[in-house]
Amino acid sequence: MDAFLICYDVSYFVVVSALHIGFISRLTGKKQKTRHVFAYFFILCGLSWVFKNTENLAIGAELLALYTMSRVAVKNRRLASFTAAILAVYISQLSFGMVNSAEAIFFPSFVGKPLLYFWIFLAQAAAFVLCVLCYGAVLRLLKLQENEWTPYMGLLLFPGLFFFLVELYILQTSYSHISFVHSPLELGRHAALFLLQLLGLGALLCTLYAYRHICRGFLAQAALSSLAWSARAQRVYVEEAQMRDAQTRAFRHDMKNHLSILDGLLRNGKLDESRSYLKKLEAVSKSLSFPYRTGNPVVDVLLGEKLGLAEKNGVRAEVSLILPKSCGADDFDLCIIFANALDNAIKSCLSVKGEKFLRIVGERQGDFYMLRFENTCQAGSMPPMGIGLSNIRAVAEKYCGTMEIEKTDERFCLYVLLNISLHVKDI
Repeated sequence: MDAFLICYDVSYFVVVSALHIGFISRLTGKKQKTRHVFAYFFILCGLSWVFKNTENLAIGAELLALYTMSRVAVKNRRLASFTAAILAVYISQLSFGMVNSAEAIFFPSFVGKPLLYFWIFLAQAAAFVLCVLCYGAVLRLLKLQENEWTPYMGLLLFPGLFFFLVELYILQTSYSHISFVHSPLELGRHAALFLLQLLGLGALLCTLYAYRHICRGFLAQAALSSLAWSARAQRVYVEEAQMRDAQTRAFRHDMKNHLSILDGLLRNGKLDESRSYLKKLEAVSKSLSFPYRTGNPVVDVLLGEKLGLAEKNGVRAEVSLILPKSCGADDFDLCIIFANALDNAIKSCLSVKGEKFLRIVGERQGDFYMLRFENTCQAGSMPPMGIGLSNIRAVAEKYCGTMEIEKTDERFCLYVLLNISLHVKDI
């Protein structure tokens, strides 16, 4: 019997270690590593030996150990680590709790028979299969990756802790010492516990399903707010472009008079007055000109405002961009692309110490036009996909194009491909 218990415990710890580490790795988008599984296996074995007479403390220590592995070894965020650890331990305990209920109903008839050991191992395998299925269902409903937008993730902790503590209470009060009295009352009690745990699993999945839709609702609301802001910003850019265009036309209209005045001053030998008048004309000319000329006045105004702010904060800006006159992209959509891309790039540059640069390149490729926004950023993993990038992707897809992001060390690149042969009315 001792050999059987050793084999049972070792097989349990091996599979649970692989399942727990695999679950938190996939839930948080990290790569599972074998050394993490081995380290967690030895930790579980040690905890089982230290807390062999206090199962509640053993499960609590298991939860703390998995949280520590997620934080230290897998390098997950604090809240994501705690949520993933609770879900992993709760589901594994729930799976064995449901199998314990089935054991209490069917196993009394096998007590004292050689097949009992076989059925115990079969029950353990069934618990692991159930655990894998539950993990799969959770992974379909929830993602805690760093590039996923998960607002108010702390709200999941309260229902998760509740389900975990309820399951722990059921296991301790009902299955710490199983009675194999085959009576209708005992059968009914275990059947009720099985149903209760099944409802607990359903409640957890419904909670995760509702949370996923809440996240989508927040994302849609944020996208609408961002679009409303873009619309207001575009009106400002268009109005400023129209105002500068009107001022430029007026300046050109009066150029003949300005030249006549200069001619008169020079004829009369008033060189100082001529130089002063020329400086005034030069100042007016500079105030009417755009610092960046792309062929689109709205984009010119936007670049002047955004890149002017960037340069004031020590960001070196480079622009190599000429938008084709036949471009079918609407000014509003161009404003969404450039405003969101530049806001993200400037924010990323300001978070970096040392040299900061921002580069915008445009290149025509047949019927397509490729925009590339390149900037310095902090080293580390890929930043999460925010509302701004989602809006850019939507605009790119509107013009039968695409959006891609790339990060290497301390450099971030955003690529936007647009089909400029199509007009909005044709799409």
